[in-house]
Amino acid sequence: MTFSPELEAKFAKLLETYPPGRTRSAVIPMLLFAQDEVGHISNELIEEVAKRCKVTPLQVDEVVGYYSMLHRKPMGKYHVQVCTNISCLLTGGEELYHHAEKTLGIGNKEVTADGQFSLEEVECIGACSWAPAVQINYEFHHQVTAERLDQLVGELRKRQ
Repeated sequence: MTFSPELEAKFAKLLETYPPGRTRSAVIPMLLFAQDEVGHISNELIEEVAKRCKVTPLQVDEVVGYYSMLHRKPMGKYHVQVCTNISCLLTGGEELYHHAEKTLGIGNKEVTADGQFSLEEVECIGACSWAPAVQINYEFHHQVTAERLDQLVGELRKRQ
């Protein structure tokens, strides 16, 4: 599998960070970096990461299956995650998620026809004190209202 020179440099630096026999620790960051470049986690990518980290493809596949931030199919340019776990649920997270469905015109783990947005209902993004919380790509938004979500989506649509 071919990656950009920048990603290859990240991989090399990452693998040097861990002592011999501990390269399996690089699996998650390597998958995240590769997903950002490639767009999703394919079987070919799983095999490549396994080879580089000296683990089996099954071990990498188990990691992909466990972590919700790793995606087997391409997501939108802007991946909107709305938390509906207990703190967010009690402060309007479920209503916010349904508002996001209507605003974007898609359901859970779906992508808009133009490929710009994807939506995912998530269990927890670690922002319970600032619920309801939304994560768009790697950016967190706290105490999000329907109006604030509309504003965020509107700003992202202008970037297209």
